[in-house]
Amino acid sequence: MEISEGVHMLELDFHGNIIHPTLLWDQEMAVLIDTGFPGQIEDLRMAMKKAGVSLDKVKMVILTHQDIDHIGSLPEILRECGSDVQVYAHELDQPYIQGELPLLKDGQIINPPKGRVDHTVIDGQELVVCGGIQVIHSPGHTPGHISLYVRRSKTLIAGDSMYSVNGTLGGIHEPTTPDIEEARLSLKKYLDHDLESVICYHGGLSKGNIHDQIRRKIDEI
Repeated sequence: MEISEGVHMLELDFHGNIIHPTLLWDQEMAVLIDTGFPGQIEDLRMAMKKAGVSLDKVKMVILTHQDIDHIGSLPEILRECGSDVQVYAHELDQPYIQGELPLLKDGQIINPPKGRVDHTVIDGQELVVCGGIQVIHSPGHTPGHISLYVRRSKTLIAGDSMYSVNGTLGGIHEPTTPDIEEARLSLKKYLDHDLESVICYHGGLSKGNIHDQIRRKIDEI
């Protein structure tokens, strides 16, 4: 689904579980935000092709956090694209992504996906690509969870900090969020940004009075 020019919400189906990586691009490069489950590189390739962008255009992968449905196809992407792709994530989730520590929520997996992080990011950092992407450290779901504010389209890529139901924000998914209070504080950060739409990894796009929707969810916690 095209959100705006150069901003596309992908849709991948993993055994009936629909997830939404995001693809950003301009004339120079493409940025992939999250990579799906292990083994989904061909699904990613096809979804990107529908958006009119080939996988070899991707020069940057940004991981919102360490969960297996977000980092799963990173090793395959790195094998195919090698050093042409630079990987960005928060330092608190870096050792889990790189396989130095067992995944916090999927630690029982014998051979978890193991990637690399080339650059760590911090709260408020501006990535000067695709019109400007601001990093928002939004812990709670994981310690190093980040969200991304795409300036040119006033879009928040929320990762798993919130979920969406039928176009409306559903709030924090408490069963998979170890620190609810920290997650609540993370939602408050979003109110500092001019938001027209939110892409949730689970549930997809939400629009319409975004600040009011977020405030309601904060009050419900």
